[in-house]
Amino acid sequence: MKRTFLSLLAAICMTMTLNAQTALKKVYDESINPLDQIDQAVVKAKSEGKYVICQVGGNWCPWCLRFADFITNDSTISKVIGENFVYIHVNYNPRKSEGVEKAEQAKALMQRLNNAGRFGFPVFVVLNHEGQVIHLQDSSFLEEGKGYKPGKSATFL
Repeated sequence: MKRTFLSLLAAICMTMTLNAQTALKKVYDESINPLDQIDQAVVKAKSEGKYVICQVGGNWCPWCLRFADFITNDSTISKVIGENFVYIHVNYNPRKSEGVEKAEQAKALMQRLNNAGRFGFPVFVVLNHEGQVIHLQDSSFLEEGKGYKPGKSATFL
C-alpha cells in the first residue's frame, strides 16, 4: 500500500514539474493603459509604414498565450509579422473586481476596437497607420486541435 502511494505521489510530482516547465509565457502587461499602448503602436507603425495588430486577450486566457507562443516559435509567421506589423498584446480585463477605473478602461477599449470582444479571445484587431480598425479576426478560424494552424494564420496575416 505504501509503495503504491509513494509511486502515485512521485508520478504526480513529475507531472507537476513537467507542467511547470512547459508553462506558457505570460505576454500581457497588466500594468499599462491599453489605450495608450495602442496609441504608441500606431505612431510606431506610421513611422515604419506598417499596420498594427492588437492581440486582445489576457494572461488569464490559455488560447491567447498559445497564440503568442505559436507566433514566437514559427519562423515563417514571425518573419511575416516583423516585416509588416507592429504587433502588440493588448490586455483586456473586464472584471469589476479590478476597480471602477479598470472597468471603464476596458469599456473604452472595446469601444475603440469596434467591440472586438464579441468574438471571444484572443481576437485580433488590425489597425491602419491612422489607428482605424480595418479588420477583426476571430481566432477560432485559425485554431487546430490544441494550437494554431500555420497556413490559416499566414493567410490571415
